[in-house]
Amino acid sequence: MPKVVLIIVDGLGVGAQEDAHEYRDAGSNTAGHVSALTRCMLPNMEALGFGNIIPLDSVNPVRTPLAAWGKMREVSVGKDSTTGHWEIAGITLDRAFPVYPDGFPSDVVEEFCKKAGVEGILGNAPYSGTDVIDKFGVEHLKTGKPIVYTSADSVFQIATHTDCIPLDELYRLCQIARNEVMTGEHAVGRVIARPFAGDPGQFYRLSDQRHDYSLAPPYPNLPEYLLNEGVATYSVGKIIDLFAERGFSQYRRTKSNAEGIAQLLNVMQAVDDGFIFVNLIDTDQLFGHRNDPVGYGHSLEEFDRSLPAIQSKMGPDDVLIITGDHGNDPTFPGTDHTREFVPLLVYPAHRAVSVSLGVRSSFRDVAASVAAVFGKENPFEGVSFLSP
Repeated sequence: MPKVVLIIVDGLGVGAQEDAHEYRDAGSNTAGHVSALTRCMLPNMEALGFGNIIPLDSVNPVRTPLAAWGKMREVSVGKDSTTGHWEIAGITLDRAFPVYPDGFPSDVVEEFCKKAGVEGILGNAPYSGTDVIDKFGVEHLKTGKPIVYTSADSVFQIATHTDCIPLDELYRLCQIARNEVMTGEHAVGRVIARPFAGDPGQFYRLSDQRHDYSLAPPYPNLPEYLLNEGVATYSVGKIIDLFAERGFSQYRRTKSNAEGIAQLLNVMQAVDDGFIFVNLIDTDQLFGHRNDPVGYGHSLEEFDRSLPAIQSKMGPDDVLIITGDHGNDPTFPGTDHTREFVPLLVYPAHRAVSVSLGVRSSFRDVAASVAAVFGKENPFEGVSFLSP
């Protein structure tokens, strides 16, 4: 069997979808605006055909791209990471995960405090992860109350200082929130443990100790389906958390794109076949949410520099798919994800049914395509863009 490498460049959109106005995202264009403002140079993505997907100021279209190219439309309701990754894996969500722009209701907070055995919480509003620990970190150290906050995503996040609440206790609090509180109508996409350390004025997040507690995805989904069909599956980055630690032969959590790329290369070197599912988080977490187009452009350039090494480890029957899970336009008002088409690059081009793949009707086409490569029946509602 071949290897299939599926890389999600988190938050990489290529222009607003037709329904973007329903999400207040009309006019968003992550790749377009980052390219225009930063003039980021992406020669390897250009050779693959990235500039053929939409007009980009610093990435040209090429006459004979090395990859098949197109873009994909999201049909699920929502624009968060779980929704995007699940649709890529063949799952459609007809109802969005709940979000809390005004903080969590009092009954949710009371239930969490009662079941977790804590005397109140701090925060309870949408915050960035760095702002919330700067604002409440000192009070947290004085009172021992956990910092509970959300974001534009469907998340229930708990931040605690390791000198105040040990990691094991933080993880216990998150498990209680996931399994006993954030259920039913409050079943958020993820409960996230956000430990931090440092002194007042110099607090810093311990991203490598972060842990996500996702809802269990419905079946069939691509990783579990392939694993049940005898295909080895590998997770690199936060993929394992988005799928509730299900469906993978092996996983490697990472704390940066550089580490994610290094781990991907290690897996590609170590295995001859299987499905490798990768998330590269920096574009979204460090730059999209922080309205930093320059950092976003540099992150794309870092990924671009890694492509020759990735391609060099591919066998003659292997397939590389590069896409995104949603947009996160760092030039757009606010710090939320944006409802955008995502790019689709399939290398080498001859493995696809056509060099130009057009606009795919849903992200589910990825799941259908990967199943086709491994010669498996397609249980998903997508249409394969790859030859068996």
